[in-house]
Amino acid sequence: MNVELQEEVMKKRMGKPLRIILKSIGAIAALMVLFLAIVFIVNMISNKSEQGKIQSYGQLVPVDGKNMNVMIQGKGEETVVLLPGYGTAAPALDFKLLVDELSPFYKVVVVEPFGYGLSDETDKERSTENIVSEVHEALQQLNIDRYTLMGHSIAGIYGLDYVNKYPNEVSAFVGIDSSVPTQPGMDVKFPLKTFDFLKKSGLLRMIKKVSGDPYASLSFDDQTKEQMRMISNKNGNNATTLNEMKHISSNFKGAQHLTFPQNLPVIFFIQANNTGVKGWIPLHEEQVKDSVHGKVVTMDGEHYLHHTLSKEIAQGFRGFMEEIK
Repeated sequence: MNVELQEEVMKKRMGKPLRIILKSIGAIAALMVLFLAIVFIVNMISNKSEQGKIQSYGQLVPVDGKNMNVMIQGKGEETVVLLPGYGTAAPALDFKLLVDELSPFYKVVVVEPFGYGLSDETDKERSTENIVSEVHEALQQLNIDRYTLMGHSIAGIYGLDYVNKYPNEVSAFVGIDSSVPTQPGMDVKFPLKTFDFLKKSGLLRMIKKVSGDPYASLSFDDQTKEQMRMISNKNGNNATTLNEMKHISSNFKGAQHLTFPQNLPVIFFIQANNTGVKGWIPLHEEQVKDSVHGKVVTMDGEHYLHHTLSKEIAQGFRGFMEEIK
């Protein structure tokens, strides 16, 4: 057999498995495209369907040319303003259990910042300065000018700026496992484009579906759970909250020079065993060490303490306010 014939035979032998591999790759690629197309279409249909099922609550307040949703419950003489943690899709519903515990004694106001709950989105940068200014404008529109500020998670950063800007309005600050400017790990850069793709492709909805129901074991009624699921699908990774995520590092860094006013009553309800953040309890103790009325209360629960310990938080807060009178 001559050399040319040998080469031709070898090419044919090698070409067959190569063609099989290329066909397999092509088939897999086609299946992936089909899968993504189905996920995208299902998400579009579901979004349209759910949009008509989301029920209104609270009231829309004009802020900076847009509408911010605010829910008010209770008629007490003293007012408590609740601010959510980052990414809490429907704050007024998420705080429902705590609001129900507080509202027999206080006027409770839940502010849903832009991009959250039923509030509009905004193109304005999600700097602490803008967020705080917008929340304050909403309260001004409602003629609310004296109140306790109670905030969950990242609201500890915004709240710190808020109480320093409006010291004559805030009578006390309450943190619910609230963030601390000096906590480690907040200089991370998030994959914003990936999160945006997950949202627009519909993969985020699918991930939530297969991850299980985060509200299943909680005491919310079934209707509230369903509303929170639908609003979560609507708001998850929207442009406004992704912009806020972009500013997380700079917002934490910008708050590191701030401290709570010495004469402002401050109480923190925090996780007793936070394994994700080193020195969680000492970080909060440091924040209140110079306060005339400062207290740290540790609780056995998850980050969203108000989901399972609303009664204890409300009782602890009321007791604290009685002590300082």
